[in-house]
Amino acid sequence: MKKDIKVTEAIFPMPVLMIATYNDDGSIDVMNAAWGTMLERDHVILNLTETHKTVQNIKKRKAFTVSIADSNHVIEADYFGVVSGNNTPNKFENTGLTAVKSEKVDAPIINEFPICMECEFVEYQDDKYGAGVVGKIVNVSANEDVLDGDRVDISKVNAICFDPYTHGYYEVGKRVGEAFKDGLKLKK
Repeated sequence: MKKDIKVTEAIFPMPVLMIATYNDDGSIDVMNAAWGTMLERDHVILNLTETHKTVQNIKKRKAFTVSIADSNHVIEADYFGVVSGNNTPNKFENTGLTAVKSEKVDAPIINEFPICMECEFVEYQDDKYGAGVVGKIVNVSANEDVLDGDRVDISKVNAICFDPYTHGYYEVGKRVGEAFKDGLKLKK
């Protein structure tokens, strides 16, 4: 039997995405964003408000990167969510992480996070149900230790997701089925 509970961000799991940009002075800004997803095969959408320093940077630089956070860096990922670039301009340096400049877009690639999508800014949607930042993915890179040939092996990524019910982070990794195949067993 089901029981009614408090309304919250009830879709679980939510990704833990690291959105990275450059500030006006060339320093690195990173924020933790759980409200983001794929819009199309080569476009992402991030539900972010314009009050974020990161969104201001995206609109100015016309670029950003989206990295998948992993359990090896949960402390740094959480720090990027609890400290604002508006108040702490050196927050990236405080983590000890490293980055390189993307060769494709005007944004940093954080070396330690296993997967990175390099994005060109497309538009900011700010109407009542606008989702915020839309970006076109122009390149995806992955650390070699999470690859199996040319494919990402999710079991090696140790990606984390956010639980909005308890405010916890959980590791993703155990494969439990075959997409577009297992359901065919019920087809008559």
